[in-house]
Amino acid sequence: MTAKSEYTAPVDRETRLQEDDHHSIKLWLRLLTCSSLIESQIRGALREQFDTTLPRFDFMSQLERHPGGLTMGELSKRMMVSGGNVSGIASQLVKEGLVDRRQVPDNRRTYMVKLTPKGRRDFADIAAQHEEWIIGMLGHLDGDEVESLMVLLKRVKDGM
Repeated sequence: MTAKSEYTAPVDRETRLQEDDHHSIKLWLRLLTCSSLIESQIRGALREQFDTTLPRFDFMSQLERHPGGLTMGELSKRMMVSGGNVSGIASQLVKEGLVDRRQVPDNRRTYMVKLTPKGRRDFADIAAQHEEWIIGMLGHLDGDEVESLMVLLKRVKDGM
């Protein structure tokens, strides 16, 4: 007797769909699935290759775009996370010599954070690899497909 080999599709958010679901629900679940798959791969690769996390990468990315530094409050808004989360990440990165955190002279409750030279070098290495990962995941789309997606996703965003 031979065993049947059955292919089982990966379980993702789209498996919740019913034939009669509204097209908006189908779109929402497709977007969520794609986003989750990309994020999961990036999280795993960052952990494996750089022993870091996506929130740390995002934190350093914000600082790389603002060489003069950002306040903790600005970082919290840009990253859309709580001040406590930003504080925890900042403390870790300060200990590792990747960021510098200082009180703003005229406001004792406000701290300014910026990348150190070591932080800039480390981030440049991670960012270059991050770009390669993204290209590897989305590079199979041609320019016209990317443009179409961008236009459609802008309409989605503008409708919010």
